[in-house]
Amino acid sequence: MSTENEGTAVPADQSAPSVPPAPPVPPASSAGAPEPAAVPQPEPGHSPRSEHATAPLPVTPPAETTVGAAAPGGADAAGGWPPPPPSVPAWGVPVPPPAPAPRKRTGGIVAAVLAAALVAGGVGGGIGYWAAERGDDGNSSTTVSSGEAPAAFKRDPGTVAAVAHNALPSVVTIQAKSGGSEAEGGTGTGFVYDKEGHILTNNHVVASAADGGTLSATFSNGKTYDAEVVGRAEGYDVAVLKLKKAPDGLTPLALGNSDRVAVGDSTIAIGAPFGLSNTVTTGIISAKNRPVASGDGSGGKNSYMSALQTDASINPGNSGGPLLDASGAVIGINSAIQSAGSGMGQTQAGSIGLGFAIPVNQAKNVAEQLIKTGKPVYPVIGATVTMTEKGEGATIAEEGAGGTPSVTPNGPAAKAGLKAGDVITAFGDHPIDSGPSLISEIWTHKPGDAVQLTYERDGKTATATVTLGERTGDN
Repeated sequence: MSTENEGTAVPADQSAPSVPPAPPVPPASSAGAPEPAAVPQPEPGHSPRSEHATAPLPVTPPAETTVGAAAPGGADAAGGWPPPPPSVPAWGVPVPPPAPAPRKRTGGIVAAVLAAALVAGGVGGGIGYWAAERGDDGNSSTTVSSGEAPAAFKRDPGTVAAVAHNALPSVVTIQAKSGGSEAEGGTGTGFVYDKEGHILTNNHVVASAADGGTLSATFSNGKTYDAEVVGRAEGYDVAVLKLKKAPDGLTPLALGNSDRVAVGDSTIAIGAPFGLSNTVTTGIISAKNRPVASGDGSGGKNSYMSALQTDASINPGNSGGPLLDASGAVIGINSAIQSAGSGMGQTQAGSIGLGFAIPVNQAKNVAEQLIKTGKPVYPVIGATVTMTEKGEGATIAEEGAGGTPSVTPNGPAAKAGLKAGDVITAFGDHPIDSGPSLISEIWTHKPGDAVQLTYERDGKTATATVTLGERTGDN
């Protein structure tokens, strides 16, 4: 059967005509007149169809029946039987209800909304499904009201937002351009070290502009100031700049104590990754005393650090920016990343969650020396070690650079009794597995510090106390 008549009466087959319903009793003026037989009335504007698609035969009244009243709609009884169908339903004849519109199937709508909800997220999915399920009811509203944020909402001290709010005005984005071409240079980060306008950053951030180039520092408020290099330490990868016309009211960042940092402590990194200034990322200290060797990207000497490792997102452009603890104090200077395919150092690869920062205790010592003299001072043991071997310790080479002795005569190592071929396996209580790891540990100290070395000679383990010497400058 066709669904076209779903919900309405359907005429019977012509072989079995149905009995028309009796009309209600007419008014008193026509009560004595015989009642005409009711004829099934078609739905206005609609012709009923049977399964055979043929018109039903008219019903003939009995011969003795006369019509004593005018047919509804003004047709006279003498006009013959049956009277023509009225254009509107006769008075008193129940009007069949209009056929309801076919119910819309919502399955496709729900599926489409749910598919979009999977992209938009769980909250959107719930709202979308709610609207689709109630879309058939014309009186239902699909308007969803959202609550207003509390007027008294505040960010408590110690939250990331509060720390970032306080620290950002003291962090600068550094633009370095070489003297040879305005197109050459890079972007890095630094932070206010003191009220005199000194900015602490990485050496590799400013290396390209150190000789005849230009430097500028832009604060989070958009104001830019020209800067110049006060001093650089390639080995430490630390540099100090000074704003040429430093503004009043500079607020230095507070310096923490990197020796007291523990694995698992929260960290906040601020910088300009890929030139996106004032970017804040968070993480934890994932390791300490990680020996890292990195270059400045210009073919200069490598730098070595016993680094703080963090999983806060650090990318090229973050270099020189502060690594903060949960209180907002600087605990390190972001300096290097581990890249998936390029090894240590600054490359255009993105963060994979292995970033390295120079401990601030070391950086502070270097900065003070650079501000005072313009040159770095390095602690040394007075011995040349191999830099390629790893796993067995740091081996003292058979000879130094250019054929010089590997153990400096009357130097710290010589006075402690060390010889060529000795393998240093520990520096204090830190194990040593290579030349770079030994240098990283040495450079966490100051000249004049006395440290205990553990070494192996001819298969035997021994210890010696070495008082560190010093070397000034990078050459």
